[in-house]
Amino acid sequence: MSHTSQMLSEILGDGPVRVHLIGVAGSGMSGIAGLLLALGHEVSGSDRVSSIETARLVRLGLKFYPRQEASQVRGADLVIYSSAIRPGNVEFDEAQRLGIHAVLRADALAAIMHYRKGIVVAGMHGKTTTSSMTAHVLRAGDLKPSHYVGAEIPVLGSNAHWEEGGEWFVAEGDESDGTLVNYHPEHAVILNIEEEHLDHYPDLTAIEAVFSRLLDQTNGTIFYCADDFHANRICSVREGAVSFGESPDADYRFEALQARGLQSQFDVYRGREFLGRATLNVPGRHNASNAMGVIAVASELGVPFEKIAHGLATFSGARRRFEVKYRSDDYRVIDDYAHHPSEIKATLTTARQLDPKRLLVLFQPHRYTRTVALRDEFGSAFDAADLVFVTSIYPASEPLIPGVTGQTIVDAMVEHGHEGARYLPERAQMLQEVGHLLQPGDVILTLGAGNVHELGTVLARDLASLEALRAEMGEGVLRLYEPLSKHTTLRVGGPAQIWAGPETTAGFARLVAWCHRTGTALTVMGRGSNLLVRDAGIRGVVVHFGKGELRAIESDGYRITAGAGVRFKEVAMHAKARGIGGLEWMEGIPGTVGGGLRMNAGAMGDETFSFVRSLKVVDQAGNVHERTPQELEIHYRNVPDLRFQYVTEATFEGIRRDPAEIAERLERSMEKRRTTQPRESSAGCIFKNPAPCPAGKLVDELGLKNSRVGGARVSSIHGNFIINDGTATAADVQALIDRIRAEALERRGIPLETEVQIVGETESFLLP
Repeated sequence: MSHTSQMLSEILGDGPVRVHLIGVAGSGMSGIAGLLLALGHEVSGSDRVSSIETARLVRLGLKFYPRQEASQVRGADLVIYSSAIRPGNVEFDEAQRLGIHAVLRADALAAIMHYRKGIVVAGMHGKTTTSSMTAHVLRAGDLKPSHYVGAEIPVLGSNAHWEEGGEWFVAEGDESDGTLVNYHPEHAVILNIEEEHLDHYPDLTAIEAVFSRLLDQTNGTIFYCADDFHANRICSVREGAVSFGESPDADYRFEALQARGLQSQFDVYRGREFLGRATLNVPGRHNASNAMGVIAVASELGVPFEKIAHGLATFSGARRRFEVKYRSDDYRVIDDYAHHPSEIKATLTTARQLDPKRLLVLFQPHRYTRTVALRDEFGSAFDAADLVFVTSIYPASEPLIPGVTGQTIVDAMVEHGHEGARYLPERAQMLQEVGHLLQPGDVILTLGAGNVHELGTVLARDLASLEALRAEMGEGVLRLYEPLSKHTTLRVGGPAQIWAGPETTAGFARLVAWCHRTGTALTVMGRGSNLLVRDAGIRGVVVHFGKGELRAIESDGYRITAGAGVRFKEVAMHAKARGIGGLEWMEGIPGTVGGGLRMNAGAMGDETFSFVRSLKVVDQAGNVHERTPQELEIHYRNVPDLRFQYVTEATFEGIRRDPAEIAERLERSMEKRRTTQPRESSAGCIFKNPAPCPAGKLVDELGLKNSRVGGARVSSIHGNFIINDGTATAADVQALIDRIRAEALERRGIPLETEVQIVGETESFLLP
């Protein structure tokens, strides 16, 4: 036992002491806090963030500080800090100034382990799953183990637990910073050894030296994976070492592996003795191999195979270790912590066992140094994936290395021959791209040690809503994250969370009812004119009537009945073909019947509701009603009663008019539009006409024609139009609107009110 561990054991063993943890919200540090609380110590901790785990610990007695201040360590007998804490941290520096014992997390864990017989699980990959599986199986074998692992483990209840009266302590040993040398366990389990954490180690030789030191300090049995070259080479020469894996030479081995979805089954042998068949609810050949390590440990400790098999069958895995976040007949979303090329290959091999139509990967590289050192290995690690989207590097505590980005990995993949790799530096952008192109049968995998798992959480949530809505709506289109810039005449706007295209009134009514019942926001969008969608998009369901009966149009005498998705221009042309007059002005309205009714659109001195005889609407509860204009409150460019009622159909009444006059009026309308309105992408008139003068004339008199913000510009033809020169964002358009309004108010005292509807979110709903 090291001098530091001996000193800590004495401090912690002398009775309750006050311990302060710097960086307590991390999974490793929160586990130490839980163990110290269970041992009866007074525990405080600080961090810049809180978590579910810190909230649980507060209920157990932790005094949590949401920021780090020097005063918080004063009076502590011991300070424990994570490896991310450096000199310059105010609490660390204060502990040094006061002469308080300050130790790393691994030192504290080694000291706590001194009170039990320790089983340390170590290796570059798989140690969280294996250590938690070991603790669970020993618990099933009535050995009452304490445990400490590096993630949330639902089946264990928490990432760390102190069991009174138990003999064993199962711990995940972290090799990343060399602190494996702190442990003096009873038994050690070595899963794999390879080049990794090269920000800390110069080479493989240095890594092997740390593992060898751990083996030297192990009092009992060394268990090692016979399938791993370096683990086998280093451990097999140790006296009494026990091997496990798939190798025919392993002391404990598995055969006849069968993958059944997210489950694995295999035969278990000890030497030539058949122990039985095991079922494991975490998939993959590598997990079957890791399970053999658990079987070897439990068997050597005297647990009957029947109890071992029961423990394996009831083990549900750790958070972020092939964690299924969503599963349906059409889609599966899975998250995994894999961030090293070897881990990625193993995880993708496991995902392929699910027989996906396509395997889509969202990968977040971890650390600049790892990206540089393993560039070529990353290039070949994703061969099993159909499409790979790589986002910006999660730096952890590392400084930027110029020129090293997610593109570095994509370049390596392209050089290797992968044709489906893309670099999308923003996580929200990556999720939008992936969600929008999903097809039934896809498996979506989020990979990385950073915060990429948050995207899987969002995608799982939205897929659940999408599929629930599909069951309600029936016939029609449903997609995630549809870019609304494709559907607005201004050609700007972020994504729709769910894009829906119902084809029947009944289907739309059921959709409305579902939104009302679930509290989901609903936006009905016609052609997208008179609309400015913010760059973060629209939360909830965005409906567009693109097909079916909601796009139907028919006439009876001088009356025309049109679905809400029919364009006004189509109504005008339908009327012309049938000799119905009075509706020629509709040719100049760029929107649809539904949108035009909602805002009482008009042109050439006429307004929509002057010609409406009846309309059909759906209320928020999904009930369908017939309405007449007399039942509605109707204003200039505004019909308040239609704000929360949705038009599905309207009947217009025209007049008898000579066909030549109808044609002449239509031509006059089109000519006026050609000569007075811009042809570039626009939303139509931006401002309502104020009382003193038309808005376009006011903008002209202010000298603001051709003024611009970014890619948004005031039209040189009509001052009440803002056009998109091709690169505009919604923020550009909004800024230009704000500038015009400010100028009009300051210079002319005229307040301008927007006619264009401005909708959508200011912050992305694609990030939690």
